[in-house]
Amino acid sequence: MDIAIGRGKNARRAYGIDEIALVPGNRTLDPILADTRWDIGGIKRDIPIIASAMDGVVDVQMAVKLSQLGALGVLNLEGIQTRYEDPNPILDRIASVDKTEFVPLMQDLYSQPIRDELIVKRIQEIKEQGGIAAVSVTPAGAVKFGQAIAEAQADLVFIQATVVSTAHLSPETVSPLDLAEFCEQMPMPVVLGNCVTYEVALNLMKTGAAAVLVGIGPGAACTSRGVLGVGVPQATAVADCAAARDDFFKETGKYVAVIADGGLVTGGDVCKCIACGADGVMIGSPIARAKEAPGRGYHWGMATPSPVLPRGTRIKVGSTGTLEQILRGPAQLDDGTHNFLGALQTSMGTLGAKNLREMQQVEIAIAPSLLTEGKVYQKAQQLGMGK
Repeated sequence: MDIAIGRGKNARRAYGIDEIALVPGNRTLDPILADTRWDIGGIKRDIPIIASAMDGVVDVQMAVKLSQLGALGVLNLEGIQTRYEDPNPILDRIASVDKTEFVPLMQDLYSQPIRDELIVKRIQEIKEQGGIAAVSVTPAGAVKFGQAIAEAQADLVFIQATVVSTAHLSPETVSPLDLAEFCEQMPMPVVLGNCVTYEVALNLMKTGAAAVLVGIGPGAACTSRGVLGVGVPQATAVADCAAARDDFFKETGKYVAVIADGGLVTGGDVCKCIACGADGVMIGSPIARAKEAPGRGYHWGMATPSPVLPRGTRIKVGSTGTLEQILRGPAQLDDGTHNFLGALQTSMGTLGAKNLREMQQVEIAIAPSLLTEGKVYQKAQQLGMGK
């Protein structure tokens, strides 16, 4: 139902993750029986969690470790890892500057050209150590580096931008990326995002996407909501895009995974997103807190180095435990940021959901709170991620 903002404008009520709660049903389940396995592009994983393609979150070693633990990490192919042979001194510099120097430094560091040979090298390094080589590029990067990615035989390719659509107008003479053609030509599954509406999600699925990313700017390290004013609260966005997935499946028989991306900090956030219809989630800040994370206790957005309009901030997340403790436990913190798998299994047990598909069907109640998605940064601060 539309709500009148004023005489000339109506709006639909939408809900953020903190405004909903999950309702127990008629049965419960021993958490050990909860099946959290899922499939993305034919790759089966035990944990429906993807670590964000951010330079402070995933490097080669983190991608390998995440694979070993049953999750997935995505390497940013337009970041530090593919601009510098040895990224460690660069990461040290990023962690050492104060806030006033940060954006200029990032713009300078990221002005170095991306090297095709480093793209190939990083993918091969992940695969040689038995990891799943999932990589991320922008639409422009897909045009430039698609061949190198294909030759290196990455396992998954994520095409990510603030907003990705199949209809793009441009004054440039160069044609924009044809998403359908790219998906068809690449020898590995392609994940597209980000989007927040039923119509765009459905169109992306029709191009041949193996999965779609849902969410625009709700994360602690992303300031797109504040800078651009663009986005849909995550609970509503996920539910809308999940409806597109279900309708597409009924029409074609092809199931396209929906991945909630952004603004998810605790195990409860992950559980709520899946209950709204997500098949998996992409998280950044919680993984950046791992002792093995490349960010040295910091986390920053992908659009921070933009020379035109920087969007994103560096937040101090600290280091609270190993990656294994964060994903699988045992938890040493009681704030929901350790043992994400245990939190999901326990929630599924409490709700009586035997698998993720049943978890997507649980009852949801509207539970407005003082925290809304527009205050994710404050929430992150409360959990020690934004100090």
